[in-house]
Order: sequence, then C-alpha cells, then structure tokens
Amino acid sequence: MKKTPVTEEPAGDAASVAGKPDADGEDPIASMQADLDRFRDLAMRSQADFENYKKRSAREKEEAIKYANKSLLEKLVSIVDHFELGLEAARGEGEKSPIYSGMSLVLKQLQDFLAENGLQPIEAVGQKFDPNLHEAIAHQPSADVPEEHVITQTRRGYRLKDRLLRPSAVVVSSGRVKK
Repeated sequence: MKKTPVTEEPAGDAASVAGKPDADGEDPIASMQADLDRFRDLAMRSQADFENYKKRSAREKEEAIKYANKSLLEKLVSIVDHFELGLEAARGEGEKSPIYSGMSLVLKQLQDFLAENGLQPIEAVGQKFDPNLHEAIAHQPSADVPEEHVITQTRRGYRLKDRLLRPSAVVVSSGRVKK
C-alpha cells in the first residue's frame, strides 16, 4: 500500500480537506480507491485460487482411493498367470480329474475377485495391434491373419478401471509371406 505523507493541514472543515490534492499533486481519495480496488482484486484471486486448490485436492483424493489396490492387483495378476499354467498342466491328467476341477474353481474365484475390483482382461487375439494396449514381442508372417493384427497372445493384459495395468504380450502378423 502506498503511504502518503502526513502533513499538518491548516484548521478547517474535513470536507474541504478531503477533496484537496496533497503535496504530490495526488488526490488522497483516488489513491485510497485505487488501493481498495487492488486489494479487492487480490482477495478475489486468492479466493479463486483456494477454491481451485480444494477441487484439485478432492480430485486427487478420489483418484488415490480409486486406484489404491493397484499394486496388490498387479501381484495377483502374475499369480493368476502361474495358476493358469498349472491348470494347463493339470489338464494333461484329464479334465475329469479332481485336481483339474478344483483348480478350475479356484481360478474362477480369483477371476471373479479381480473383476469385482475393477480389473478387466484385454482380449488381443484377432484385434488390430494397438501399442497402447499391446506389447509386441515378435512379428510373424501369416496367411490367415491380416497384417498388423494379433496372431497370438503370450501374456494376458489387464485394465484397472480406465487405466492400463499391464499390456498384453502379443505376436503380430506381418502379412503374407513375401516371395
């Protein structure tokens, strides 16, 4: 705030002093009005900044809660991968064996639990290669699958709600064999 020098004014009524310019030639009322306008603007900006801060904090808190289980689900996904490999080995004993049927039930429960927590598997086979969802580990010529489409999936990918948790590891078609 700009300080105005205090000078002794000759005795007189306040109304005649208030409208007179000071020694610098400035009107003290206009100076005070400018200061008032500046401080009012500063207060409004500060209030708007604080409102934006509150909204941003609420949004960040909501997002932190939404994705709090991410690391746990990442670990569970790798366990599900190994469980599926074990299930394939148990299938060799026969699909009617008690080991295979028991492992199938446990896998189903795990997959249901993951789905309840917002995890969705990414279907890749036959889809057009998308670098946002797929990780290409190889290219392979194919007469049946169009170029830049997924031939096989070696590791299933997952999304957690609207984010990618893990990309699918895929083999991509490079088109027909060129002679």
